[in-house]
Amino acid sequence: MAAHIDALTINGGRTVCAYVPVGAEPGSIEMLDVLLRQADRVLLPVTRTTGADSAMALLWGEYQPGQLLTARFGLLEPAGPWLPATALADASVLFVPALAVDRTGARLGRGRGFYDRALALRNPEACLIAVVRDDELLDEVPHEPHDVPMTHALTPGRGLVELTG
Repeated sequence: MAAHIDALTINGGRTVCAYVPVGAEPGSIEMLDVLLRQADRVLLPVTRTTGADSAMALLWGEYQPGQLLTARFGLLEPAGPWLPATALADASVLFVPALAVDRTGARLGRGRGFYDRALALRNPEACLIAVVRDDELLDEVPHEPHDVPMTHALTPGRGLVELTG
C-alpha cells in the first residue's frame, strides 16, 4: 500500500489526513512516512467521547515519526497539542479507514460515527480515499442519507480506484 501512495501525486504545500491502522486494518506507519515526504503535514485523528461514551467529532494532531502514544480503543494517536475538528477542512486528501466500500463510494465503517461527524467538516473538494483490502471493494454496501461518499478506494492489489459517486 505504501508503494501505491508513493506513486500518487500529492503536491507539497498540502495537508493530508490519514490514520494509524488498528488491529487488522489495512495501512501502516510506512504509509504515513511516505505521505509525510509528499505533503507539508499529515494530520491523524484523536478520538474523544462524551461522558455517555458517545462519539464526538475527531480532533486532529500532526504526525511526527516516533511520537505516537497509545490511546483508547487500542489506537495510536499523536501527542498534543491537538487541533480542532475543523482542521480537517485544510486537507486536500483524506485517507479513511473502512470495513468495506462500494463502487458508488458508500463506506462501511465500524459504526461509532467518528468519521461520519468528521467528514461533515471536510473541504467539499477534497479527495476522500477509503483504504480497504481488495475483497472489501464491493458492488454495494448499506448506507444512510447522511453518509459522505468516498471518491476513491485504495487497495493492495488494485492501487487507487476511482469510485463513481
